[in-house]
Amino acid sequence: MDGIMQIGLPVLGILGAAAVTFYAVSFAEIREKSFRELEDSEDENGGFKSSLSSRKRRARRQADKQDKT
Repeated sequence: MDGIMQIGLPVLGILGAAAVTFYAVSFAEIREKSFRELEDSEDENGGFKSSLSSRKRRARRQADKQDKT
């Protein structure tokens, strides 16, 4: 029983370290991929897309309502 613990504990430690490393690398790759996709979308759309001001949104809604009626 003592021999199993002497071998099993280091093996479990190695497996635990491998699992943590795997998840850390996976999350880093996902983050890099999302940053690349963000940069690509900015290039395609001509840079940063600002949101409309409330006045512009209101004017657009009113114009849409007038077009429907």
